[in-house]
This record gives sequence, structure tokens and C-alpha cells, in this order.
Amino acid sequence: VQLQASGGGLVQPGGSLRLSCAASGPFFSINVMSWYRQAPGNQRELVATMTSGGSTNYADSVKGRFTISRAYARRMVYLQMNSLKPEDTAVYYCNYQVSTTGNYYWGQGAQVTVSS
Repeated sequence: VQLQASGGGLVQPGGSLRLSCAASGPFFSINVMSWYRQAPGNQRELVATMTSGGSTNYADSVKGRFTISRAYARRMVYLQMNSLKPEDTAVYYCNYQVSTTGNYYWGQGAQVTVSS
């Protein structure tokens, strides 16, 4: 199982970006799809989660600004980020939990920089 994140970049404060994460490898069903982020000097933190049933959860710092969505059949997850702030600057990682094994898999990370 390999995850590939894309869509990062440099954006001005108040701008928007959309991250995507695609899975490749043998077929597997996904229990939970998540986005994490890690800023320099900080621990990796959970940003948003979507369960197989469609329930979502967000970090307080991004509620109302970020939206997690998916194309489940294509094993893709997205993170729409609006009203970006400099403190959103981080490397963003997608994470999938496989249903059958419970194992977690990480994408390689996408750099998001919010700066004027």
C-alpha cells in the first residue's frame, strides 16, 4: 500500500489550497482516512478524519475553514483548505487505516506554506 499526497504549495494568507491523497497497491478497504500536519519544531497533529461511514472530525484550529472529503471507490481523500493562515504552514500527511488489518499507512507529505 502506498499513499501519494499532492496539491501543496505557497499561498497568501486568506487563500485556499486543496490537497489530494491517492492510494495504490493491492485492493483494500479503508476504515479511516485522515489528514495530519507537522510544523517545524512541533509534533504531528491530527487535522481532520473521516470514517468509512462518513463521519468527520476536525481539529478546533481548522473547524469552519477546512473540509475533508473522499472518493471512496477510488480510495482518494481530499482536504479543502480555505481562509489559510500563516500558522497553517506545515507538512501535511494523509493517513489510511486498513479495515482488515487495522494497520495504518502514511503518505509522503505535502508542504503547505502560507505567507505573504
